[in-house]
Amino acid sequence: MPLRRQRAHGIVRMPVVALLVLLSLLVCAAPALAETRAWLDRSRTVLGQPVVLNIESSKDIGQPDMTPLQRDFDVVDTSSSRQVEMVNGRINRSTLLAITLQPRRTGELTVPPLEFQGERTPPLGLRVADAPAAQPGSSNAYIETEVDDLTPYVQQTVGVTLRLFYAVPLVSGQLDMDPPKGTSLQRVGDDVQSTKEVNGRRYNVVERRFLLVPDRSGTLTLPAARFTGRAAGGGFFDSMLGMGQRSELNAVGQSQTLHVQPQPDQARQPWLPVSDLRLRYATAPRDLTAGQASSFVVQATVRGATRTQLPDLPIPDVQGAQVFAEPATYEERFDGATPVVEVTRKYSLVPNGAGKLVLPGLKMDWWDVKADQARTSALPDMTLQVARGAGSFANATLPQAAPAQAAEDAPAPEARTQAIPMPNAGGDLSRGAGNARIWMLFAVLFALLWLLTLGWMLWRARTGQGPLSRIAPALGLPVAATGPRPTHGLPDLRKALDAGTLEEVAEVLRGMAAPPAADLDRLTEALADPAQRAAVDALRRARWADGDGPAARARLRDAFARGPQWKAQGAKAGDAQLPPLYPGGD
Repeated sequence: MPLRRQRAHGIVRMPVVALLVLLSLLVCAAPALAETRAWLDRSRTVLGQPVVLNIESSKDIGQPDMTPLQRDFDVVDTSSSRQVEMVNGRINRSTLLAITLQPRRTGELTVPPLEFQGERTPPLGLRVADAPAAQPGSSNAYIETEVDDLTPYVQQTVGVTLRLFYAVPLVSGQLDMDPPKGTSLQRVGDDVQSTKEVNGRRYNVVERRFLLVPDRSGTLTLPAARFTGRAAGGGFFDSMLGMGQRSELNAVGQSQTLHVQPQPDQARQPWLPVSDLRLRYATAPRDLTAGQASSFVVQATVRGATRTQLPDLPIPDVQGAQVFAEPATYEERFDGATPVVEVTRKYSLVPNGAGKLVLPGLKMDWWDVKADQARTSALPDMTLQVARGAGSFANATLPQAAPAQAAEDAPAPEARTQAIPMPNAGGDLSRGAGNARIWMLFAVLFALLWLLTLGWMLWRARTGQGPLSRIAPALGLPVAATGPRPTHGLPDLRKALDAGTLEEVAEVLRGMAAPPAADLDRLTEALADPAQRAAVDALRRARWADGDGPAARARLRDAFARGPQWKAQGAKAGDAQLPPLYPGGD
């Protein structure tokens, strides 16, 4: 009987145990269904190639906080999708969030955890290597990085220029460069756009400038610049209507290593490391009168610095006058990759009396980063004459100069008194010889003046002016043709070839004739050099046919490097004779 009870109880307990096991499995399976998982589409990449972080969860992910990602990554794009599945009669819903990330640096990186709806993704590892250098002319986009100085000093301003070359139309894009550790990187100015032909392929160029100021000595690595964008596909109307296929376009520059030098022990203070510093008087004081202000302007041109690094131009200490200085004005620009700043300061000088006034030149100490030595730029002293003033300054005079200075300025009367007297006869002969030399000197000067006058009159006769112009042909003198002068010169042509349109180049060429040629055909007829005629013909084809504009500009630069070569007398440009570009020249 007890045995039967045990069996009976055993028969009853077996379903209960199985039910408990099933319930425990379901309880364990419920969190599994709600578990959040994250993964990268790849574990290795190169700088400039994005990766995708995928997050999947049965909960609504929403938009998690992306701040932790911004340390080592740029968030390029995000997209989300929902998925519904039916398994064994049950409906499972899941959300997939895809985050496109662009690594900012190379090395072993970690994608940090993200939190949302009480869930937390695991950290993920990613190895980022350097990207292979893009070959100019063969890739759709590449980046050039130009650094002004790879061995700068501490607190020296270094110019950094990025140039993005792209050969396909862009729908969007972003060009970035992270600042190096331990220094600041400041973007200056606006982007400059241009076009350039590289290895037979035409690229659009975007130039962006930065200023880098190292704070400490040692090795400094400038990270590689990155570009991420989308290129438009299809034709013109497809791009306008958004119907063309768009493709990702990425480019990565090369990182640069700078070796920052410490401040030398022998350097003067204030510490000013630049590549060049020049001072000049923009204007000088004139017509000085006691008690009245007269102004002068000093300019300093500094290469390799910004206005924040420069000390103020000093105020000179003038004995016998008061000096008042206005605030300086600054003009900053770039010469290639080198920053240049021009400082202008105006001073007012008020003399205290009449007489001679010495204005000491300004001085500035700086460190030559090219020659690695200390230098001082100085303006020369100026000796000025001050007239008497009015009122209380009518009788005021300036203190006399020091005896040594006065001896230098005076005609040295002591030299005459120290001369040894000669006997009477010798003295008479000496005076007679001296008078003869004086008269000979006057005769030579008169002859030189007569020759100069005659040469000037003959020159005017050649140009059809002056009293000898009427008899110039009888004298056998070549007379320059009179009439209209050229409206443009060789500097105008060079400027138009560098920055003007082809129409402006043609206009300048026509204006270099005298009178200006009516069109390029008349201009070609007046040119004597075959190379110049061929260059003008290339310009004509580039404007109206299928010619190459850059090639035409290059041919014009070479052909007209020394100016136009006109045909002999009788050649026509328009309906008038073309005289030489520079009459009277060789």
